[in-house]
Amino acid sequence: MADPLSETVVVDDVPTAADRDQVAALLGRTPNGAYAVVVRHVHDGSPVVIRNEPLLDDGRPMPTRYWLLGEPERTMVSRLESRGGVHRVEDEIGLDVIAAAHDRYREERDAALPEGWEGPRPSAGVGGTRVGVKCLHAHYGWWLAGGDDPVGQWVADHLAAGDGDRDRIDG
Repeated sequence: MADPLSETVVVDDVPTAADRDQVAALLGRTPNGAYAVVVRHVHDGSPVVIRNEPLLDDGRPMPTRYWLLGEPERTMVSRLESRGGVHRVEDEIGLDVIAAAHDRYREERDAALPEGWEGPRPSAGVGGTRVGVKCLHAHYGWWLAGGDDPVGQWVADHLAAGDGDRDRIDG
């Protein structure tokens, strides 16, 4: 049975004042750039994933387009990472498939740059990664927001199987 606290809905919302407060609390700081709330919890509307603009307010590049910040998702993905999830997904999916996902992510992020932008650009793929997987959170956030990310799908499948469950005991 699905956990009602982790049921989500894809949206594309300009953050409200309440969203900005929640996002800052979840991040532990105020974001340095513009963003939209793109995934929310169904039960209370709280933000789960934000989509960052590719440039911060001061013009510096922001490589992480999708940021998973909602709970319990963030904690569950952290548990999956702590159980070797990064190496497991690379072995199971393969670096060629992951590289193609990085290319799709980079293309989407670069398409959001201001027209005619000639300054520094965000580099690499999901979460700024050049090869393989650095962070399951970024992949899962993009997947929750509707991205074509096989790593995010892998995370979703493993979370559904209990790999991120706080009650699971490793043997």
